[in-house]
Amino acid sequence: MNSVSYIDINLDSIEEGLKLTLDPSKPNTLFDALPSAFENNEARFQLVEGCDYYYTFSDPNFIFGNTPEQIVRPHPRNKHTGTISPNIFVGTLSLPVIKLGDEDPIGQVKLEVQSVKSGYRDDYRDMLELITEKCTDLLFQANSPVSHYFEVDFSKDSKTNYQRFAFIKSVIDTDEFSEAIHRIVSAPVTNWSEITESKDIRQVRRFSNANVKEILRGGRRTALPTSHYLRSVGLETLPERIMSNRKIDTVDTPENRFIKHALGTFLKFCMDINAVSKTGSRIEQESKLLIRELESQLHHTVFKDISRPTTLRISSPILQRKEGYREVLRVWLMFDLAAKLIWSGGDDVYSGSKKDIATLYEYWLFFKLLDLFQDLFDIEPKDINDLIKPTDDGLSLQLKQGEHTALRGIYNSGTRKLNIKFNYNRPFSGKKEYPASGSWTTTLRPDYTLSFWPIGISEEEAELQELIVHIHFDAKYKVANLNDLLDEHAKEELKNEKTENRKGIYKNADLLKMHAYKDAIRRTGGAYVLYPGGKPVKQRGFHEIIPGLGAFPVSPSKKDSGIGDLKAFITEVIDHFINRASQRERFAYRTFDVFKDPPEADNEVNDSLPEPINSNRDLIPNDTFVMVGFYKSQEHLEWIKRNNLYNVRTGTGNGSIVLDIEHVSAKYLLLHTKGDASSGELWRIVKKGPRLFSQGDLIKKRYPSPSQYNYLVFEIEPVSDPEFENVKWDFRKLNNYVSGRPSAIPFTANMAELMKCKIR
Repeated sequence: MNSVSYIDINLDSIEEGLKLTLDPSKPNTLFDALPSAFENNEARFQLVEGCDYYYTFSDPNFIFGNTPEQIVRPHPRNKHTGTISPNIFVGTLSLPVIKLGDEDPIGQVKLEVQSVKSGYRDDYRDMLELITEKCTDLLFQANSPVSHYFEVDFSKDSKTNYQRFAFIKSVIDTDEFSEAIHRIVSAPVTNWSEITESKDIRQVRRFSNANVKEILRGGRRTALPTSHYLRSVGLETLPERIMSNRKIDTVDTPENRFIKHALGTFLKFCMDINAVSKTGSRIEQESKLLIRELESQLHHTVFKDISRPTTLRISSPILQRKEGYREVLRVWLMFDLAAKLIWSGGDDVYSGSKKDIATLYEYWLFFKLLDLFQDLFDIEPKDINDLIKPTDDGLSLQLKQGEHTALRGIYNSGTRKLNIKFNYNRPFSGKKEYPASGSWTTTLRPDYTLSFWPIGISEEEAELQELIVHIHFDAKYKVANLNDLLDEHAKEELKNEKTENRKGIYKNADLLKMHAYKDAIRRTGGAYVLYPGGKPVKQRGFHEIIPGLGAFPVSPSKKDSGIGDLKAFITEVIDHFINRASQRERFAYRTFDVFKDPPEADNEVNDSLPEPINSNRDLIPNDTFVMVGFYKSQEHLEWIKRNNLYNVRTGTGNGSIVLDIEHVSAKYLLLHTKGDASSGELWRIVKKGPRLFSQGDLIKKRYPSPSQYNYLVFEIEPVSDPEFENVKWDFRKLNNYVSGRPSAIPFTANMAELMKCKIR
């Protein structure tokens, strides 16, 4: 394929002397593809997607007709000149040519638009082949006999015919299939076969019973010499020739008959497709090329000596195991079902002569991910059978962009059971109020979503309780190298970002979309790009594997797709979900606990409080508890201040404390005594929880007249925060305050409630 600086296309077929000149806006984006274009059924002159080309007709009376998506943009004044912008279109671009004054096109110019990916031809074929193979596997798994008896009617819909032909072509027109045929004809399976022929009796070494009978009764006999020993037994003559059996090596075996029959069936299919195709259409040209290939294979001398099969021994070990034969058998098993298969999403891939490689990559990844998840989670979801359904005109693959496909299963790790759900193109509705599922901004629809939640609870309830986690993946076939976008040192790129954005170039768009999924869709644990080539990138939001962002390379290669990195990542995610002590699980509970109820209208703290920094980092008013304690005398208060200790009674007697989480976790102590209406004696509790002191322990501390056997003692220190200096609180307004004698029993309140009782 030669890169050229410009091209003059001869249009004598439209008007003698007419030419179309193309000039690329960028170097090395315009090609003369002769002769490789014919081999790949492509137009000779080739462009590159995403680039612009300036065109000029040599005669100003000729212009281009209307094209979809403004691929052709004529000059406002000189209509015979303008720009061709194929954008994301890939495939054969047919541009209608109109003569001024006429309404109907008088001809067309065909240009081929290449993908920016250099190996897109092989990728396209390999991905379509895998989809065909997976669909066939699904059909065999469906166990629905009725689905195996559809007759293909090639006269119904040319669009459907091309879908079916594309499936068949993807498995027949491959290097693997051609190599399989070459191996067969180079070293065909042979058998020993007996043939019967007339032979000179003097050359026969072994005589069968039939030969003995011929000796006695055969014609054209010759007299034996008078001295011959056979005369002694009554034989005077012998036949000159008798029939003899001889073994020969033959290629006319049941296995080779099957191969010839299979090639003949493939050839007939292509000829039937070609017969009903529109002249000059892509399907007509592609089927013609495939017919030539199959005919050349059948014309090999090996097949001349092979007869038609009487039975098909598909169970033959040779067909199932020998190289070459097993590949043809695989294609044969796929052929019949693939020829009946139509695909509702096929129009997205190859309608209108385009080859939407990026969309096909998205469909291909669905089956790769399906295989991966089934293997990792060891599940066979029943929903898979719903992907293939019988219809009036064939077997329909129910896989289409924009339509939700869910596959479910249960994963049992041995220590924990999880519900698993794999979604394709699941929409997450926008503007949903918490805690509803979906997006809290706009509706978003990732390509693939993998969801986990515990067994024993519905998906809806898991959403409400923050128990479900979604991991999103987006297919990006045309991303060159996402590592560049995630490079923290790419400062030059950031400097030029605004300039490029003004030109309509958004290099960070794929990465930003991952951020949108992660930040807008509730309960999202991570969002990742899947793209061919490059290296995996995993960015962790905190310390654990999720939440995070990143990218994984998955290439349409039969040898090494690179899906191993993605598999290792999912394995880490599985191990993470099994861990009940993960930070993510704690964070999910805290989120649920904080947001499960809307805040109360009067839940405000506008008074001065210490900032939540350093030692006060955990000072959250609603979660910070203050214990309101009683001291019985001035002598008791002096003991408290001298020893930095505060004691409360235990047991079942009057004034005993009931230990609960709020008392144990209290961070402050507010002291009051009999007759107080308010108090400013605020202390900080130093250690978590009280210690148990005996009566003797308190006597040693010179506690004034301890009356109980045991006490709970809190270690305290004076509060030094300036926000609490000279502040008093009316503790009698607290909800847990009880007047009278019970007021001596310690009780708790949170800091938000206490600040509402501040005396101003």
